[in-house]
Amino acid sequence: MKPVVYVSGTFDLFHSNHLKMIEYGAGLGGTLIVGVSTDELVSTYKNPPSVPFEERQAIISALKYPHIVIPQRSLEHTQRVQDLNIDIFVVGDDWRGKYDYLRDLGVQVFYFPYGAGVSSSKLKQQITKQYTELKKTADDHINPEVV
Repeated sequence: MKPVVYVSGTFDLFHSNHLKMIEYGAGLGGTLIVGVSTDELVSTYKNPPSVPFEERQAIISALKYPHIVIPQRSLEHTQRVQDLNIDIFVVGDDWRGKYDYLRDLGVQVFYFPYGAGVSSSKLKQQITKQYTELKKTADDHINPEVV
């Protein structure tokens, strides 16, 4: 029997590292379940996502890899692992060590390496910086009279 793989994430401002992590998860087993963190969950540990939950879930659902896309309402996954018979858990390496406890349940845990690549946080910082610069050089003028 092929393993059940669970990929966990917020998937805000969807980018290539998100896709790579989901592709990686798909390559590890049979059934791929992707858990998308709800806005309420994300807001418990950082600023709310820029893209609302329903839209982030729709984006992930439109990909060819996931078999099932479900809301993720908790950072604690013991019950979810048991309920869904998850064999493999994949999450970004910015969570390294946080889910090692799942190994005690017989789950293989993989921390996907984002490395120095793109991240939603870096994208938000870049957009803010570019917008701030753009505002400084915006063409401030009065519109001419229309005859």
